[in-house]
Amino acid sequence: MAEPRKHAEGHGNKSALLNRLNRIEGQVRGVARMVEDERYCIDVLTQLRAVRAALARVESELLKNHLDHCIESAIVAGDAVEQRKKAGELIELLGRAAR
Repeated sequence: MAEPRKHAEGHGNKSALLNRLNRIEGQVRGVARMVEDERYCIDVLTQLRAVRAALARVESELLKNHLDHCIESAIVAGDAVEQRKKAGELIELLGRAAR
């Protein structure tokens, strides 16, 4: 198994991201209860859209942090190999998202 990759120091606000993810976890549990309680489909779908929007905000914040810290660190260090690696990872990620 590959060694987990680490991010550059100062990679965003870990505490704030974890708080957001914990709130999302609570939202998902709430949606599960709604399904168990056979709540009206539109109400469940509305909550699912809210969960997706919250996840998109976390994703956006992590992407911004990655650009501001990980990629910037590779650029500042002047390491062309690391720059290409970081850019390649981001291109691959965005390519998967487009499918």
